[in-house]
Amino acid sequence: MKLGIEPPDHAIGRSRGGLTSKLHMVTDGKGRMLSAVLTAGNINDTTMMAVTLEEIRVPRPGKGRPRVRPDRLLADKGYTSKANRARLAERGIKATIPEKSDQAANRKRKGSAGGRPPAFDSEAYKGRNVVERGFNRLKNWRGLAMRSDKTARNYLAAVQLAASLVWLNASFSNTP
Repeated sequence: MKLGIEPPDHAIGRSRGGLTSKLHMVTDGKGRMLSAVLTAGNINDTTMMAVTLEEIRVPRPGKGRPRVRPDRLLADKGYTSKANRARLAERGIKATIPEKSDQAANRKRKGSAGGRPPAFDSEAYKGRNVVERGFNRLKNWRGLAMRSDKTARNYLAAVQLAASLVWLNASFSNTP
């Protein structure tokens, strides 16, 4: 969701926990937000990967177009699908996404027709906790953790403000 566009549902949907919203976020290797998309809580993670990746714009020092493609993507099981893996491979992005157990069982049940399991680098996946720490930094803001803003536009603006302050704080401190 882009800033300024207000959905009729305000990115609130019913899920197992009640009325919720979901923040899909891409971070850099230091847990700083590169892009974020806000959806209703009942929207599937897998469907939002492409939209979230399209929002990445990292300015280059000096002249040149902004960088829009990460080298590697670390994601949790919620983002695994054949379509996502194909899209990432098409763009030349290395994917480290664990396979869901039901998908692995289905592939094994099909035998040789099920194909090979997707490549998974367990050593690289250990770095995914950086994303969770990025979420935790944002959730240190009580209003973000509780979603106290009524409209999606205001909530996303607060997320972007908090992310900007995280970037500024990282710029002026020596710690990552």
